[in-house]
Amino acid sequence: MSAPPDAGDERQPPPLPAPTVARGLQRVLLQTLAVVALVLAVLGVILPGLPTTPFVLLAAWAAARSSPRLAAWLGRHRLFGPMIRDWQAGGRVSRRAKWSATVAMLACGAIMWWLSPRWGALLGSLTMAAVGIWLWLRPEPPR
Repeated sequence: MSAPPDAGDERQPPPLPAPTVARGLQRVLLQTLAVVALVLAVLGVILPGLPTTPFVLLAAWAAARSSPRLAAWLGRHRLFGPMIRDWQAGGRVSRRAKWSATVAMLACGAIMWWLSPRWGALLGSLTMAAVGIWLWLRPEPPR
């Protein structure tokens, strides 16, 4: 018989099984997607207005299905690893990532209203508002 759990013991769900690695052309396309998303994520760290988190998550998703080595590297990465682990642990997004995405969307919205036709700015703003609401409803990782 096993020992009873401690009162403060938070039960973690069992880890998800590793996705099946694609083969052939599908694997090449997923690897290409992972690398392109990773490059965009790195640019997002440097360039204001370009988000990082969605590209990191896309890279992790594509890498998990095409390159276990790249997926493991991303999971251990000092900057990208925590975002990936938070997302894999229940779709969690840090408050800092939420604020960064919100500020970037507001800046992009302002640029769209300045440079785009009104219908395009309206469509883009509504889309970003929906994404922003969804994002702020995501749980945050424990501190």
